[in-house]
Amino acid sequence: MNEKRVLVVDDDQDICANIKDILDDLGYRTDTAFDGDAALQMVKTNRYDVAVLDYQMPGMDGATLHQEMIKLQPQIAAIMVTAHAQGDGAQRARDGGIQQILGKPVDLVELLNLVEEMSQSPIVLLVDDDLEFCQTLWQVLRERSYRVCIAHSVEEGLAKAAEAEYQVALIDLSLGHSMSDGCRVIEQVNRENPSARTIVITGHREAARSVIGDLDQSEASEVCYKPLELDVLIKLIDRGTNRV
Repeated sequence: MNEKRVLVVDDDQDICANIKDILDDLGYRTDTAFDGDAALQMVKTNRYDVAVLDYQMPGMDGATLHQEMIKLQPQIAAIMVTAHAQGDGAQRARDGGIQQILGKPVDLVELLNLVEEMSQSPIVLLVDDDLEFCQTLWQVLRERSYRVCIAHSVEEGLAKAAEAEYQVALIDLSLGHSMSDGCRVIEQVNRENPSARTIVITGHREAARSVIGDLDQSEASEVCYKPLELDVLIKLIDRGTNRV
């Protein structure tokens, strides 16, 4: 198993230590934090695959912590642990993109299985300057157990293309209102991660044809024209991650 990184956040230090010991023994690289502020500092400096978050903590609760974490690393998969798995807090967590919620006392076998499953879930790189579209697609893909890494500019897209271990890259061709900018990100994806399936998004059908035609076939696997049909896009993503 490639080394996966997990963050465990709970104000009960014994619980953190126990989970960390087990995950470390299983080959994960595990960090712990005992409150929301400490956890955010760790997310600012480290990349994580999965976060295990206690809901009820002094100061910042787990749902609020998750909202702040995904601003920094939207691709982190998240498991919430709460004594009230059917309560309003749990629903708030689900609405905010928490994929799994476990009741207390925690079934460690179930927790470990979820960490394994979620740490292996596919990553989609989304590079688009339309913030509302990115948020909508992030929510849809999270509900389908994808992790989504987001960039809103050419510079962010170039950086993320070199960092993330994504299987599919969705790239808006007209980043910064110039198709050459989108092409730069596409070319970076092809250099850094040639096995990834690239899906080009554009609303300029006629103008984009010549630009896309100049790209190597390996660089532009698929093209989706705006307005997007979400079902079609999801099928392309599923195909790119071998879910169909």
